Amino acid sequence: MADEDAPTAHDERAEAEHRWPAAVGALVILTSYVTLSPELFGVVRYGVAVVCLLLLVPIIVINPHRLRRQTTWSRRVSVALVLIIGVTNQVLLVGLVQLLVANTEDGPTVLLAALQVWLTNVIGFALLYWEIDRGGPVVRTQRRRSELPPADFRFPQDEDHDASPEVAAHSSKSSNWLPGFVDYLYFSLSNSMAFSPTDVMPLTHRAKLLMGLEAFAGFVLLALVIARGVSLLG
Repeated sequence: MADEDAPTAHDERAEAEHRWPAAVGALVILTSYVTLSPELFGVVRYGVAVVCLLLLVPIIVINPHRLRRQTTWSRRVSVALVLIIGVTNQVLLVGLVQLLVANTEDGPTVLLAALQVWLTNVIGFALLYWEIDRGGPVVRTQRRRSELPPADFRFPQDEDHDASPEVAAHSSKSSNWLPGFVDYLYFSLSNSMAFSPTDVMPLTHRAKLLMGLEAFAGFVLLALVIARGVSLLG
């Protein structure tokens, strides 16, 4: 007779997430900051990149391979890092919009900067979603599901348990699946391109506001880039 009190696969802790996908995403953002045209954003971008790098180093040190450990200070540093990146991206976006509207810089330079800002925005929001959802990457895997904070986002895997067997095999209920950085990166990319939720639904006010801000930023940037491209062709 089975032990009714024995934990099911759904109640077990998930395997800790790898550190490097998110770390590589952060490094791509910092590289983009450093390589932005100096005529556009000056030397401030170097200062922001240095500050973010200094915050990133201790986060990697405490969890060099998999995200298993979290302290109060490491959580604060992680959140501070994604917030600095998020605010910087929005400041860069506003500056880029002003340049696109003013039409004072040469076309290729501005269009390349637009691509860089758009890319950093996608990765930056992915990091932010990854950091806030269900308590963050460490809490998501190191606590049982019954102990997790309420979710900010609903993924398809969270409701696929009653689908066909080959689909249900990957569901949260069947395989104890939990979202990782690549999942947040994908839906950040789709949200920035489609300007609306695709397969991932926001569940909380903060999630809706963040996704709305990302979609609005992507729409404004794309509209102005297309307009600038048309003016260059003319």
